[in-house]
Amino acid sequence: MTPNREDYLKLILELGGDENSVSNKQIVSGLGVSAASVSEMISKLVKEGLVQHSPYKGAQLTEDGLKKASALIRKHRLWEVFLVEHLNFTWNEVHDDAEVLEHVTSSHLAKQLEEYLNHPSYCPHGGMIPKENQIIHEKLRETLTGYPVNTKVRIARVLDEKDLLDYLVSIDLNIHDEFIIKDIAAYEGPITLENEDKQIAVSYKAASTIFVDKL
Repeated sequence: MTPNREDYLKLILELGGDENSVSNKQIVSGLGVSAASVSEMISKLVKEGLVQHSPYKGAQLTEDGLKKASALIRKHRLWEVFLVEHLNFTWNEVHDDAEVLEHVTSSHLAKQLEEYLNHPSYCPHGGMIPKENQIIHEKLRETLTGYPVNTKVRIARVLDEKDLLDYLVSIDLNIHDEFIIKDIAAYEGPITLENEDKQIAVSYKAASTIFVDKL
């Protein structure tokens, strides 16, 4: 399987494609590719039995696709933990290098890496790290766009995407931060978050890929 195909499977899983359909629009946004490219790749993945696709609903992983995506995410997130904890990478720096490393990591190496890291459960971006041969099902959460003003939330997981992570660093938003939603601008405008230390305006696009726990 090519790295390009693997990236599609991982993203569909990260967006909830293990249990729900993920729209082509979400994939376009997550990978930064054209709508035509997404349509073409989804067709290929359907033919290979890795994805099932419903018009107007989107793509969902098959059992085989879910197994492959879980194995890929396991390797990727283990490397992210290693890079942050042992090589002093920041959470927005690790994605590209972990992306390279996951594609050349054997199952044996992943197992040794997991043991070396003392079996971590989560990556720096809040994503679950599945055990060997385990199917991953992220905890079902709403994104930041799913709650009204005055809701108290905790940042639980963000999409593992380099531009998004750089943006979150630039506005000083981190995993486990707790906020009150103070304002939601009209027409998919920014969402304003506030706590005792800071006030942050988060773009609607970013907010749609930030998963939160309601407090």
